Amino acid sequence: MNRGNVSERRHEPPQVGVTSVILALEPAREHGRRRLWLPLVRRVREPFLGQWALPGGPLRADRSLEQSAYETLASTTDLRPRYLEQLYTFGDPARSRGGVPMVSVCYWALVGQADVAQLEPRHNVQWFADDDLPPLAFDHRAIVDYALWRLRHRMDSPRVVRQLVGEPFTLRQLHALTEAIRGERVDVANYRRRMLASGLLEETGGVLREGRQRPAALYRFRPGALDDAGAPWLPAGCEGEQLEHMNTAPERASADDNPLGSLTTALLHD
Repeated sequence: MNRGNVSERRHEPPQVGVTSVILALEPAREHGRRRLWLPLVRRVREPFLGQWALPGGPLRADRSLEQSAYETLASTTDLRPRYLEQLYTFGDPARSRGGVPMVSVCYWALVGQADVAQLEPRHNVQWFADDDLPPLAFDHRAIVDYALWRLRHRMDSPRVVRQLVGEPFTLRQLHALTEAIRGERVDVANYRRRMLASGLLEETGGVLREGRQRPAALYRFRPGALDDAGAPWLPAGCEGEQLEHMNTAPERASADDNPLGSLTTALLHD
């Protein structure tokens, strides 16, 4: 069916797709705070030809929003998400800069700790630190900023924090994670006192030697603390068995039939 030129299509209902912000925590650094990293894809057509953008793709009638977001992640990195949450819907008519109007249902995902320098390179995909991002296409910088804001407001949720720090952990590791997410220095002594008094942690009985430091006690979140979703005004995300089901669903289509299975599709979508 002839859908007309771009000018005519601007007055039709917009196309709808998913866009994902994928966050990974870098390994411990000898100096300086740890940083969050995210993959970007280089666009191969106008608008914003050659610029970096978040991975995304179109929706399919036989896919849920969460499955579409999960498969967008899979087309960009070999890392499996530990947590996936709907972020926001962006649909300003001006966001496509004169192109066909697009509505993006955005998600953010956590893939835990990863040394991005050791990841297998993928065509037109590059990882960037959250404090050293290039100019982004469309309104994708606003999407990244909102995802980081959302993560900071999830720091009171043990379910989310556990996906990045893992268990068991030392208070030093938990402190480093907090600094990475907040993007600023946090007083160590005050942080330790606050966490130990929070009632969220329990000692495992084990210890871990970190560098030349004396062995540090290992902690985990109390079972009851994991029932606390944190900020009640934020939507709940997917984790654990919910994500495993998306990864092993038998009805998944082949790469030839799946537009999200092709990284090229992700590169073309906003």
